[in-house]
Amino acid sequence: MTEFFKDISPLSYDPKSTGLAFHHYNPDEVVAGKRMEDHLRFAVAYWHSFAWPGGDPFGAQTFERPWFGDTMDLAKLKADVAFEMFDLLNVPFFCWHDADIRPEGDSFAQSLRNFEEIIDYMIGKMESSKTKLLWGTANLFSHRRFMSGAATNPDPEIFAWSAATVKNCMDATHKMGGQNYVLWGGREGYETLLNTDLKRERQQAGRFLQMAVEYKHKIGFKGAVLVEPKPQEPSKHQYDYDVATVYGFLKEFGLEGEVQMNIEQGHAILAGHSFEHELAMATSLGIFGSIDMNRNDYQSGWDTDQFPNNVPEVALAYYEVLKVGGFTTGGTNFDAKLRRQSLDPVDLIAGHAGAMDVCARGFKAAVAMQEDGTLEAMRAERYAGWDSSGGKSVLESDFVSIAARVLSDGIDPQPRSGRQEILENIVNRFV
Repeated sequence: MTEFFKDISPLSYDPKSTGLAFHHYNPDEVVAGKRMEDHLRFAVAYWHSFAWPGGDPFGAQTFERPWFGDTMDLAKLKADVAFEMFDLLNVPFFCWHDADIRPEGDSFAQSLRNFEEIIDYMIGKMESSKTKLLWGTANLFSHRRFMSGAATNPDPEIFAWSAATVKNCMDATHKMGGQNYVLWGGREGYETLLNTDLKRERQQAGRFLQMAVEYKHKIGFKGAVLVEPKPQEPSKHQYDYDVATVYGFLKEFGLEGEVQMNIEQGHAILAGHSFEHELAMATSLGIFGSIDMNRNDYQSGWDTDQFPNNVPEVALAYYEVLKVGGFTTGGTNFDAKLRRQSLDPVDLIAGHAGAMDVCARGFKAAVAMQEDGTLEAMRAERYAGWDSSGGKSVLESDFVSIAARVLSDGIDPQPRSGRQEILENIVNRFV
């Protein structure tokens, strides 16, 4: 045992507690036929919890962690502390970038040796823990070599470096029994069109993703390949702007049957959408995979990655997830970080515990809305005309025939209420 969480006991479900406990999340509670843990599939993000030093665009490091440094011994200490936190929270999953878990070497080969050593160390930790890997991914955005992107870089050698890195991360994810592999193009975009060849960069990005899918099948990885959309920040514009944009990209490169979406609440907001919009879009297109659960500060114009605390928002998000039967290989990853002033170990536990409670409350509200059925009944009633023989014939007809029918039948349709306020009142009964 390390000393970092020495004064903190494992959390339990205790709704009457005034201290550190789960007040709404009971992993063993059966909801809609399954344990809540099996529905929500919580995961801890290694990067924000253990690698982030507490900086922001206007301030430097505020956190002092005993594992901060560039040695393998410190990387192993970080893993020890991480798995202690996983056990305290009793979470079933975690997620990583390669750069989160291993120190950077003097060469690609040295970084790979560090990476392989820490992967084996973490597999040993997993053998005595319930916590498994939800997904792995490559950090292709932090190092200065990626300042102009990875797959979309004008330098083919950086494309090659990036492809080799993803290959190694996919190998490690497969070896660890990960259930998904995520590609997040943090800098796959441009700063100015004055030096950018949009057509070339899109072709590079498409081929890169095709290579990842090809390699998945080559090594027999059975998990999902996920793309995580984001509109901008740090780039002025990113090619994976939102779910609809990514779907068009997948169609262009013949990947719509191979790749799913990992959708983040904060990224949805930056794209000018709601979280539930992006989820509904992904489910309607058949490409929903997993979620990064967090929130942005609505007074800030950037991705603040805060822990979720808005039950109605979370409920509407899980309602969309439930409509397609819930998660398969995906889950609820807390891509969220403490505030720079939250310095203590207990803050890290409390942030996750509170977020898990918010998700539990929102999820149970979503289940109640689904079981009530009123929302779907009203939705079906609104579109009922399209299910009639007359409605179906409209879509099977043409402008000339339709125009003749409108004239001959004297059709004079009148608008019907969308009942938005009534629908919002129905949601408020549950949240």
